[in-house]
Amino acid sequence: MISKVNKDKSNIIKTIDFFSLDMDGTIYLDETWINGAKEFLHKVESSGRKFIFLTNNSSKSSQNYVDKLHKMGLDIDVNQIITSGQATIYYLKQTYPNKKIFLLGNALLKKEFLEEGLILDEEKPDIVVTAFDTSLDYNKMCKVCDFVRAGLPYISTHPDYNCPTKTGFIPDSGAIAAFIKASAFRYPDRIIGKPNPDIIKYMLARLNTTGDKVMMVGDRLYTDVAAGVNNGLYSMLVLSGETKLEDVETSSIKPHLIFDSVKEIIPFL
Repeated sequence: MISKVNKDKSNIIKTIDFFSLDMDGTIYLDETWINGAKEFLHKVESSGRKFIFLTNNSSKSSQNYVDKLHKMGLDIDVNQIITSGQATIYYLKQTYPNKKIFLLGNALLKKEFLEEGLILDEEKPDIVVTAFDTSLDYNKMCKVCDFVRAGLPYISTHPDYNCPTKTGFIPDSGAIAAFIKASAFRYPDRIIGKPNPDIIKYMLARLNTTGDKVMMVGDRLYTDVAAGVNNGLYSMLVLSGETKLEDVETSSIKPHLIFDSVKEIIPFL
C-alpha cells in the first residue's frame, strides 16, 4: 500500500475537470492552512480546472465559509461552496414541493430554507428535517421526537456523529439522530450528505458535469472517499487529517488514489 502513495500510475488526474474538496483535515485544520493547500488551489485553477468545497456541515451557510476563507487569505465565490443543507433544500424542492417543514436547525440554516421559498412550520408540519443544530435545546428535542414518533417523513442533512473542534469533538447531526432514535424509535428515512447519493446528484447538477470528470478529495474513508467510490466519481484519500495509511488496509472502502496531502498532487496537475 505504501508504494501507492503520491502516485498516479493510470494518469487519472489528467482526466479530471473538477476537484470536489472536503475542508477540515484536507485543506485546513481549524483556521490553519495545511502546508501547500493554497498553492494546490492556485495550481488547479491555473491548469484550467476548477475546485469546489463539499461539506456535510449544515450549521453554516456558504457565505460563512467564504468569509472564513477570506480571513485566511483566499477569495472565492459562494458558488464554490456546497453544503449538505443546500443539497437538502434541493431534495425537498424536488420531492416534497410546497410541503410544510419542521426544521431542527440553527438560524443560518432556517434563513437558507426561507430564502429558497421553503415553508417552515413548527406546529403542523408535513415533514421533519434534522440538521447539525448548534442552538439545540430540550424543548426542540421533545418537539422533534413527537413529530417523528407520529410517523411524519423524516429527513436528515448528514450522518456525521461528531464535529471536530480545537478542543476535540462536539455532537453532530448523527448524534442528534441517535437521540431521536432512542426516544422515537426511528432513524431518518433519508440522509442527504456524504457518502449518500443525494448530495452527489446535487453537486453534479450544480457543476453540470458527470461523475467521471470529478475527483472527490478528503481525509475520511467513510464519508469523502465512500462518496466518490459509491457514486461513480474518482476518489482520493489524503493522509493530512483523520485517516491513517493502515486504516486503508483494513477498510472495505478503497480510494483510487492516496496522497500524503494536497501539496503532493501539484506535480500531477
